[in-house]
Amino acid sequence: MRRRVALAVILLAGFIPGQAAALRFEITAPARTAGESQRGRLFVVLSHTNNPEPRFALGSAGRDAPQAFARDLPGFGPGETAMIDDSARGYPISQASALPAGDYYVQAVFDSNADLRSPNAPGNLFSEMLRLRLDAAREPVVKIALTRQVEPDQLPAETGEIKFVKIQSALLSAFHGRPIFLRAGVVLPREYDREPERHYPLWVRIGGLNTRFTAVTNLMADGSGFRKTWLANRTPRFLLLQLDGAGPLGDPYQVNSANNGPFGDAVMQELIPYVEKRFRARGNSRSRVLSGTSTGGWVALALQIFYPGAFNGAWVSSPDPVDFRAFELIDVYDDDNAYQDRRGEERPSERDLKGAVTLTMRQEVGMENMLGNGYARSGEQWGAWNAVFSPRAADGTPALIWDPQTGKIDRGVAEAWKRYDLRLTLAEKWPELAAQLRGKLHIAAGEADQYFLNGAVHLLDGAMARVRPAWGASIAYGRGKGHGWSNLSARQMLVEMERATNQP
Repeated sequence: MRRRVALAVILLAGFIPGQAAALRFEITAPARTAGESQRGRLFVVLSHTNNPEPRFALGSAGRDAPQAFARDLPGFGPGETAMIDDSARGYPISQASALPAGDYYVQAVFDSNADLRSPNAPGNLFSEMLRLRLDAAREPVVKIALTRQVEPDQLPAETGEIKFVKIQSALLSAFHGRPIFLRAGVVLPREYDREPERHYPLWVRIGGLNTRFTAVTNLMADGSGFRKTWLANRTPRFLLLQLDGAGPLGDPYQVNSANNGPFGDAVMQELIPYVEKRFRARGNSRSRVLSGTSTGGWVALALQIFYPGAFNGAWVSSPDPVDFRAFELIDVYDDDNAYQDRRGEERPSERDLKGAVTLTMRQEVGMENMLGNGYARSGEQWGAWNAVFSPRAADGTPALIWDPQTGKIDRGVAEAWKRYDLRLTLAEKWPELAAQLRGKLHIAAGEADQYFLNGAVHLLDGAMARVRPAWGASIAYGRGKGHGWSNLSARQMLVEMERATNQP
């Protein structure tokens, strides 16, 4: 069913006969907005479809990417008007004046939430979705009013099986100089209320990029395969903790970093102890396990490796690059350019299962440059990686691993990334890590991974094959399988986790 849309009033202004018109958008903040002038980023998003709403398509970089223009505003207050014109950054078309005349669905968004990097974060302003005929030669000025606001941050309603947690982190608040909160979803095991004296092992689950803690709602939706597995009599019983993939610079990857702050320590010292005490977990390292796919796969491995004595195993599939010599198709340490390979050809960042290139690095980072006035603050994939792995620049922003426009790699920043190269950490520290990690790492990788992540798994596998004592990891490769493939069903994984947590 097509959504109903309102018709905008487009006013003709500033037109001079004989002079080529340049399209521009005038965006007005509501006069009664609570609070004072706010700093943020203003977007105009245009799409040829109304499903989804244009604002929800921000972050797409492929063929279905919406057209968007954006600029930073040092202050934007009630009743004020700001302009989006050729001085704004655009993607895929770089300038508003080059936008072809035609019919569009249009929305404006003002992103002012400093704690959750997303155009659709709580408190952000946005307009109604408008159905417009844009033609700068006839009507060069488009006026749009920000009449709506994303609802304030609040926890969803709980059920008997699903609970939600929000606690202020002392560690992160001190780092950022303002209150920062940790959020999490919790799924209780079956018959939790019937056995009030029973304590459970803890399964820490991390989703893909930017997966919110509210993902537990879909996991446990009526009729879902996971729900059926979770409640089945033969399924081992765990307390499930879903971490939150959101932060001031996008997904924080749940590790300590110079830009996001001590997220790893906050999870280990604040969130997990709180959840274990409140929901009757066993509360010991032998009874904690991790899992994740994609971003979550890297995070699960990183938490197990960086806090080796705190968990009893990590089960992951399609992890983000575990060896930075194959950061997708970039060798961070040896390549000169992220956008082009050594032959001068455009470097792919995504392929389909048949191997055909569907997205290049230049295209994907171009979209992120628009989102964040440079990819470092985009809140998307390359921005999140850069924020996690890079040192902080002199101006307080994440130092860039490569130039946003040319793709030239900065050797000094690349050197700093070594701290997060899991292959390097394991290989260099294996004598001291072996006793705590041997046999605890379980990795699955599809050989047709759409983001080329299988290459790094092979490099890690090869590097660790030579260590002594043997690392005892289990690595499965799926021939012809894509991103997200696993050799284990949810129940099979839980059985292996139960076996690990019940070891003496």
